[in-house]
Amino acid sequence: MLASIVLGAAVGIGCGVVSGLIPGIHANTVAGLLLSLQAILLAWFDPVVIASAMFATLVTHTFLDCVPSTFLGIPDADTSLAVLPAHTLCLEGRGEEAVRISALGSAAGVALSLPLAAAFILALPALQSAIDWGIGLVILAVAGYLIVVSESPGWALAVFAVSGILGLFSLGYAFLAWPAAGESGVLMPLLSGLFGIAVLLKASHGAMPAQDFAGLDLPRSALRRGSLLGSAAGALVGWLPGLSNATANALLTSVVGYDSNPREYILATSAANTVNAFLGLAAFYAIARTRNGVMAAIAAFEEMPPATAVLLAGAIAAVGAYLLTVLLSRAAWRFSGIDIKGLNYAVIAFVVLLSLLLCGPFGGLVLILATAVGYVPSLVNIRRVYCMGAIMVPVMAYSFGLA
Repeated sequence: MLASIVLGAAVGIGCGVVSGLIPGIHANTVAGLLLSLQAILLAWFDPVVIASAMFATLVTHTFLDCVPSTFLGIPDADTSLAVLPAHTLCLEGRGEEAVRISALGSAAGVALSLPLAAAFILALPALQSAIDWGIGLVILAVAGYLIVVSESPGWALAVFAVSGILGLFSLGYAFLAWPAAGESGVLMPLLSGLFGIAVLLKASHGAMPAQDFAGLDLPRSALRRGSLLGSAAGALVGWLPGLSNATANALLTSVVGYDSNPREYILATSAANTVNAFLGLAAFYAIARTRNGVMAAIAAFEEMPPATAVLLAGAIAAVGAYLLTVLLSRAAWRFSGIDIKGLNYAVIAFVVLLSLLLCGPFGGLVLILATAVGYVPSLVNIRRVYCMGAIMVPVMAYSFGLA
């Protein structure tokens, strides 16, 4: 079985590199492709290889998705808020540092995943029904706190509410999108408009500064705090229904400011991203709930692979993904001297084209509306975190049984 695990992990690392580095392609997409080829693959490989490849792809993706968000400023569903401080550091010539901090956060998340998973499996299944309902109250409290302490509570509430309505509209009518990326594919134009194009339109011009790496400017206290907070947030969204990494990003802003502590925030959100993957696996095997497309694909197997085998494949993938992420971070110098305005316009054109290809005209409409909403915070001088209403409001509606 060990050979099957290692082979699956190797295949998953390769697939995760593709999904992590190419915006718009998610590990769920790869899992769906492997599932569609299941009949052919099972003729050559046992289920352990395929399931291990699926989970290894997800783990690898959580490490490498920081690369396009840092250097290009393109967010996906897992890097919606984290893209802001990471891309800012890149514009200051610290892009390699941002990617290395992200990789370190993901590695810390892997180390903390096992004790968190064990604690959750032992303590939470009996309380699951109460937890499912109460999560909406937790998110409502976090949103209320963020709005009250904002620079302008009135504008913060308005942006949160309007983005929330946009989120309900986008997800509620996702069936209008082309099926290329599935109904959840509308998250790509939604979050790219709110946190990608809206930011790039206001970005500075000139040439990209020289990318130099002079070590990690991250105190040990921030490393410990960010790792623990990020892992806790990732465990929360990994276990509970209806939540995502974008929700974890929003929750973390209440304790770690992405503008005041950008490096710690990058570390925390990366830890949350990876822990979410491992806790999603724990929730699947403990309470038979699928938290993402990868778990749904594994659930389709007639012969369920052992949890320990899939977990070991994920741990192997994490080691390989960490080394690859650090290696890719060293390519930061290639961005030195690039015209920022031209790069931003190229990225915007790519996002528009990708939204249309994945979601069709409906994706284009969502992208336009999201960009308009995402542009407001810079006009009224409030933080962009309030655009997370696009994710938080639908999650609250789901938790309260309203959607």
